[in-house]
Amino acid sequence: MALYLLFESSSGYALFHAQGLDEIGQNTEAVRNSVADLNRFGKVVQLTAFQPFESAIDGLNQCNSVSEGLMTDELRSFLELNLPKVKEGKKSKFSLGVAEPKLGSHISETTKIPCQSGEFVLELLRGVRLHFDKFIKDLKSGDLEKAQLGLAHSYSRAKVKFNVNRVDNMVIQAIFLLDTLDKDINSFSMRVREWYSWHFPELVKIVNDNYLYARVAKLIEDKSKLSEEHVPALTEILGDEDKAKEVVEAGKASMGQDLTPVDLINVQLFAQRVMDLAEYRKNLYDYLVTKMNDIAPNLASLIGEVVGARLISHAGSLTNLAKCPSSTLQILGAEKALFRALKTRGNTPKYGLIFHSSFIGRASSKNKGRMARYLANKCSIASRIDCFSERGSTVFGEKLREQVEERLEFYDKGVAPRKNIDVMKSAIESTQNKDTEMEEVEPEEASAKKSKKKKSKTEDAPAAATNGDASEDGKSEKKKKKEKRKKEQEADEEDGKTNGVNEQDGTAKKKKKKSKDEAATNETTKKKKKKKSQE
Repeated sequence: MALYLLFESSSGYALFHAQGLDEIGQNTEAVRNSVADLNRFGKVVQLTAFQPFESAIDGLNQCNSVSEGLMTDELRSFLELNLPKVKEGKKSKFSLGVAEPKLGSHISETTKIPCQSGEFVLELLRGVRLHFDKFIKDLKSGDLEKAQLGLAHSYSRAKVKFNVNRVDNMVIQAIFLLDTLDKDINSFSMRVREWYSWHFPELVKIVNDNYLYARVAKLIEDKSKLSEEHVPALTEILGDEDKAKEVVEAGKASMGQDLTPVDLINVQLFAQRVMDLAEYRKNLYDYLVTKMNDIAPNLASLIGEVVGARLISHAGSLTNLAKCPSSTLQILGAEKALFRALKTRGNTPKYGLIFHSSFIGRASSKNKGRMARYLANKCSIASRIDCFSERGSTVFGEKLREQVEERLEFYDKGVAPRKNIDVMKSAIESTQNKDTEMEEVEPEEASAKKSKKKKSKTEDAPAAATNGDASEDGKSEKKKKKEKRKKEQEADEEDGKTNGVNEQDGTAKKKKKKSKDEAATNETTKKKKKKKSQE
């Protein structure tokens, strides 16, 4: 059986015919030995056809399709033209060697060309790749390397820019940074508490919040300087005047040791750093909320921005989360417990990251597993809507949240919830109504702009009329003069027509008189010339 090899290079498709395989015996070790030597390998493998790519964009498209295991129209026409035709009802006398098994299966399904891919074929293709520039004569030295470099850059750039509209990488980085900031702020605030407690130990019991403790420590500085003048500033920070007075009284009777000014400065600087980190954490949380509302609005409205962002980051991307079934989404984040349960044959976990949702906390202990399963189902629906819908809206997320609330009431009170079909129909109707409203608003805005322009023109018109009365009067006078001139010209033309005959007669008489006078003058001149000649 003849063997053909399909090689996808950076410059085009190439088809090779492998001969003398019986001598080699299809032994991979023999092929490896013969690959390095071009003389031996050239006798076995020969080039039959080569089709270059039309442009760099065409090469990128072909490379993307090959990596996905799809056969393009160009590749199909190339194979059908250069491979021997397979008759219907008969076995083919050749096979096509392909490096990608998915591409080979797609080719065999669509064109019914038998394909194979194994170690033997891969070794042959390795030899083709090694000596490819010598098989094609028109290729110059360095052209293949340039084509490979350009295609590699464009392919990697396209892979990086694959998710332009759905930039979920920003959400993943933001939630990672938010978690690390929480840990760092907690550890730093504990260090501030421990450090400043040497100077003012009673403050820890009065102020429990870490951020407020850092602000109060920054304000007080030295406890010996505390007085009633600090009460209004402390009430602004703590929000309670009684607590502020308690802090002042505790400072007066404090048992802490005194610190040097240098130590106090270091404590104040570290407290300021903790405050700055806490403020940056708030800004980062606001940024995360806005990004989640842009990328996954339905998931954010259903389960919350932070939990939704954690699900996306754990899955890797929004598309990966949308591809996950609800059973895997339910235990995302509890992989260790799952594999430990499978190993020890114990009970598998009921929930993972979904546990941080408020719905599972509100459910009773008996219904937590059922609530987690139901919530995972709705989260998978919301993530798929966010991933594959063209327009982002929170309608579906709000409706799914209503369904979860109804399910909680059903578990607690036994109230029958609505069916999923009815809820989805109402959500679709509401989205259609919003779209129609948006379409109606656009022409109204355009008409409003036009009306504003018309109003501006009408407002300008009376001013122009008042300023241009004199010009209009001048124009009317000019028109009257023109009309008078036209009437006079018409009257003159009529008079000329009536007197045209008399004028013609007078001119004829004048011409006759002129002709007689000219003849007389000519005769006198002739007589004078004769007299002169006789003399």
